[in-house]
Amino acid sequence: MKQRSFQHISIIIPVLNEETHIGSLLQHLKAQSLNFVKEIIVVDGGSSDNTVTVALNHGVSVLHSNKGRAKQMNFGAKHATGEVLYFLHADTFPPRNFDKRIAEAVQNGLEAGCFRMKFDHKSRFLRFFSWFSRINYRICRGGDQSLFITAKLFEEASGFNEEYVIYEDNEFIGRLYKMTVFTILPQHVRTSARKYEKMGLVKLQYHFGIIHLKNFLGAGPEQLYQYYRRNIL
Repeated sequence: MKQRSFQHISIIIPVLNEETHIGSLLQHLKAQSLNFVKEIIVVDGGSSDNTVTVALNHGVSVLHSNKGRAKQMNFGAKHATGEVLYFLHADTFPPRNFDKRIAEAVQNGLEAGCFRMKFDHKSRFLRFFSWFSRINYRICRGGDQSLFITAKLFEEASGFNEEYVIYEDNEFIGRLYKMTVFTILPQHVRTSARKYEKMGLVKLQYHFGIIHLKNFLGAGPEQLYQYYRRNIL
């Protein structure tokens, strides 16, 4: 692969009522990165709690967007100035020196990728499913693994499909697999199991599996969202 000169990273975090997590995440990002992060952009979708205040107190940029993770991430990308975009959920914590890992991948000619994933939970059930995040196949991908992509490729791919209220990460990454060599970095992000704890581990994983199956069988964004709304929200 063609070697590239280093390009700085814009971190984009879509949020909605994330005052519990956003402060810890922003502290973590500053503590675990080196000198490759150009900016951190928090994109708020209309929080009614103190998310925005907490983010501003940590000295990052806060943008206001229409609600919807795809819309928020596209809006953040539109205003980002780094040549590499790093999309991150508010309850997902990247590994130490994550920015250096991304920079090295981009320098080696890779245009898009993610990290492996672990849950912040001791459940063997969740450890089993998170193990599959190391497999470089599109069905094993998800937004909780985070996503880095060059701004150039993001533009060529037309960004996230805003018709998707859920499954926007999977849909976008599925397109990236057709456009470039997608890479899985060997380090792990640590993501919250809060939704599993709230609903039940097996029950939630079952519903996520059905959503994957429905997408595979051709269900569109509205059908996926209606299933999610009936069974998970």
